[in-house]
Amino acid sequence: MTANFPGPVPTVDLGAEPSTAEKRMTRARLSRRRLYLRRFLRSKGAVAGLVILGLLVLFALLGGEFTPYSYSDVDFAGLTAPPSPDHILGTDSAGNDTFAQAVHGLQRSLVIAVSVSALTTVISAFVGAVAAYLGGTTEKVVLGIVHFLLVVPSFLILALVSQKAGGDWRVLIVVLTVFGWMYNARVVWALATSLREREYVLAARFMGVGRVRIVLRHLIPNIGSLLVVTFTIGVVATVQGETALSFIGFGVQPPDVSLGTMLNDGADTVSSAPWLFYVPAVLVTLLTVSMALIGDGLRDALDPTSRSGGGA
Repeated sequence: MTANFPGPVPTVDLGAEPSTAEKRMTRARLSRRRLYLRRFLRSKGAVAGLVILGLLVLFALLGGEFTPYSYSDVDFAGLTAPPSPDHILGTDSAGNDTFAQAVHGLQRSLVIAVSVSALTTVISAFVGAVAAYLGGTTEKVVLGIVHFLLVVPSFLILALVSQKAGGDWRVLIVVLTVFGWMYNARVVWALATSLREREYVLAARFMGVGRVRIVLRHLIPNIGSLLVVTFTIGVVATVQGETALSFIGFGVQPPDVSLGTMLNDGADTVSSAPWLFYVPAVLVTLLTVSMALIGDGLRDALDPTSRSGGGA
């Protein structure tokens, strides 16, 4: 005997479909990102900077595969040797391969620049946003500390601490971070003060949302475009600062190598061995110019009032 069911067999819904509002929010986020990307790619300078930076990163990561020498290897038979098939970019006065040193020096400078810029951006964003949101005595104390640190002769302290640490690049990152976040925090505070009275912030406060959560979920994301540009500009400033410190002997110290130490070593031999100076000089120039172009492109792409990136 066969049982007859009055209707279709019910099916089990294993996954709930997203609501119409969620779909609209997803499409809005994707379209906004697509718009930013489109505006960024319309800038020829930004695209050129991105290509140059990509080539530099590839050189830093894969350049060691094109030479049998390490940056610390010494060729006693070829001191200050000009470029040759054996040494593509020649050697320095100690017999180190210039190509291998350029690869390692670019690696070291990139690690220092990206680390310091990322850390200072995060610290400045949190400190500036917290000071702006809390206001009152907390705001006055934070701004007082910021203004005091801004007038401290940080360059002298950087030089002394770095020299005491023996030129350790990790210590250099810490010191550059400690004295590099104040100005950006002042800028973030000035912008966040105009956001703390917005409707969505007041609504979150009345709903009992915690202060830290409001800062992290409502204030900082709304100044994200500023932070992105700040990060790229910070990379440029850190490269220049590390190069300057290493050039005068207060940054990275031998046997380690950075672009600044290579410039310092090549400055005295520009006429007799120009490759020792121009190789790191070209790398520093390309790195700073590429990051500056990318920063300009991001600023124009994320700024809705800018006409440089074209229309929607």
